[in-house]
Amino acid sequence: MAAEPVLRIHIDPAQIDAAAWDALLARQAEPTPFMRHAYLDALHASGSATADTGWAPAFATLWRGEALQAACPLYVKSHSYGEYVFDWAWANAYEEHGLAYYPKAVCAVPFTPVPGARLLAVDAEHRVLLVDGLVQWCRQMELSSLHLLFGDDEDIAACQAAGLMLRHTVQFHWNNVAPTLPASLGSLPPEGALAALGRPGGGGGYAHFDAFLAALSHDKRKKIRQERRKVREAGVGFRWARGADIGEADWDFFYRCYARTYREHGNPPYLTRDFFRRQAAQMPEAWLLFIAEREGRRIAASLIALEEREGSPAVAYGRYWGALERVDCLHFEACYYQPIEWCIAHGVRRFEGGAQGEHKMARALMPVRTTSAHWLAHPAFAEAVERFLAREDAGIGHYMTHLEERNPFKG
Repeated sequence: MAAEPVLRIHIDPAQIDAAAWDALLARQAEPTPFMRHAYLDALHASGSATADTGWAPAFATLWRGEALQAACPLYVKSHSYGEYVFDWAWANAYEEHGLAYYPKAVCAVPFTPVPGARLLAVDAEHRVLLVDGLVQWCRQMELSSLHLLFGDDEDIAACQAAGLMLRHTVQFHWNNVAPTLPASLGSLPPEGALAALGRPGGGGGYAHFDAFLAALSHDKRKKIRQERRKVREAGVGFRWARGADIGEADWDFFYRCYARTYREHGNPPYLTRDFFRRQAAQMPEAWLLFIAEREGRRIAASLIALEEREGSPAVAYGRYWGALERVDCLHFEACYYQPIEWCIAHGVRRFEGGAQGEHKMARALMPVRTTSAHWLAHPAFAEAVERFLAREDAGIGHYMTHLEERNPFKG
């Protein structure tokens, strides 16, 4: 007779065996480098995501006897910063009624709005058991709510089975094949699905950047060429480095740019320099750095994360950027055109541009739905949020239709 499942909570990710965690991650349909144990542990050990910053770790593991069956990153939060699924209005409504919205529980990768597996499990049954266990634990701890952010399809199915409410947002992703169907392909199409849609000339990815431009409408193609020309005429060139080839001086320069961008917006950076130092030491192969130079000076940097499949980079994720000098269109070149050109050259099938920003459509990053799941302990507020989400979802549907009408590819 199989042992009953047991949920364990860990206040430090280092308490969980890294090899066992990563073995679970490797079994998921949509793994990302941000769910690797080394990444999550670095967030904590570097002081970036800790109780002091409002991210108190409470990582969950599900066991049958001595066998690990499921696990997820879980945090008890005292605010809603760094999540990118905005629930400030919910918190305000609680406060107006004299109720505490914080602390709440969040199953997510801090500061990382990248869709992918959140509930690591050996099968669908244990994924649902994990969600049920999280809800029960939240009740025991008298937390207001549980939120799973940017989950993949398997996560969302488990959350629906456990009775959680769904919320949709929109991101913009570039695919290394010209779409021949409407832009709304849903969230995270299965491996090979986009290639099966076909492209002008057939085959796999684009042969080069000009082939990609040729698939766009005339006005979008002209705009991109104009933007790239402005950067070249300003005397700016780029170099890139990956993995162990990113030197410490390059990391130092990148962090200077990254921190400056946050401070220009009036906020301290979420991630510490020590976090990136740990990334360089523990998972260097996951990082690609572009550095912009002019007249022998480094003036800007953009950092891209990579997910490898079968030994080659398959998905690229735009993460952080910053500049020390202002150059017209430099942001577009550093954050979109240089990464897309690199992805084409290296056969990367998808480049995800991050949260929000419909201006990305002009650069051929197409809209996709992303999904989060929510449970609220208070029955009346749960009903009110459910009605709100129904209205919001209708609005998201209209928004997607509006975006599809602006498809930048040739008709």
